[in-house]
Amino acid sequence: MTEPPKSDLPWDRPRFRNWLAVARVHSLWAQRMAQALQPLGLRMAQFDIMANLLYEPGMTQQRLAEKIFVGRSNLSMALPDLEASGWVRRDADAEDRRVRRLYLTAEGEALARQALAEETRLLDEMMQVLTEEECNLVGTLMRRLGDSLKQGVIVKPSS
Repeated sequence: MTEPPKSDLPWDRPRFRNWLAVARVHSLWAQRMAQALQPLGLRMAQFDIMANLLYEPGMTQQRLAEKIFVGRSNLSMALPDLEASGWVRRDADAEDRRVRRLYLTAEGEALARQALAEETRLLDEMMQVLTEEECNLVGTLMRRLGDSLKQGVIVKPSS
């Protein structure tokens, strides 16, 4: 079998190569964070839920599912474990009893704060290789890419 010419492969294209670098950093970061959460008895998905509830207490399941990019059914499967652990509670909305509002319990908030402190420490450690200006530039560029993807805007590069 004949191999395709190398020029057909994207390895040397800057956009491809640079995006792979972002993906690799994300993967390595997820591994480090998972290791840091393990002694706390948390998994990444649980921490993601708890951190969002720490940031915005009382959000609905629908809002939380949208924020963490999962379906409501996936979230519905994760919440019982968090409730059974005593970390999250679901309260009926005062205005609409069909709606459930999500809150951290006191124990859940303490654990979320501990995990968030660990995440912050790891982020500071990772980002120290960048200057403040470089760090801000990374954030600006990633937000621009994220906004473009959320809007479904794909701009074809000019030749």
